[in-house]
Amino acid sequence: MLIQQREIPQVSNDMMNMLHEDEVEIVNKFHDAVLARDIDKIDEIFEELIADVEVHFATEEAMMETADYEFTIVHKGDHDTMRKKLKDLHERWKILKGPKEVKGFLEKDFKSWFKLHISKWDSETAPNVA
Repeated sequence: MLIQQREIPQVSNDMMNMLHEDEVEIVNKFHDAVLARDIDKIDEIFEELIADVEVHFATEEAMMETADYEFTIVHKGDHDTMRKKLKDLHERWKILKGPKEVKGFLEKDFKSWFKLHISKWDSETAPNVA
């Protein structure tokens, strides 16, 4: 298990907390497939992860726009950075099928980014979009 639910800070917005819980579940399932080096499963769950991340980010961004949140552009910028990293990794995966690279990304980059993003951006945003 890459991320335990208790590691993720709760924010003052139930929708955002639900999005985070769903993402942790998918990321953990993906990480398990990567550890098992199950290429077919990684292919399948990679698509699911990218779709889930997009729903997560798009939902938060819509909430921020609806609330006319003043830091929407900066928060979205952090989302866009991770969108690009995931897209680039997925493109490399389709060519190289390298579980080791994906494992490194999940354990070193994604996990720390996810926790930091929630504790900083989502915690500050949540009370303003409720």
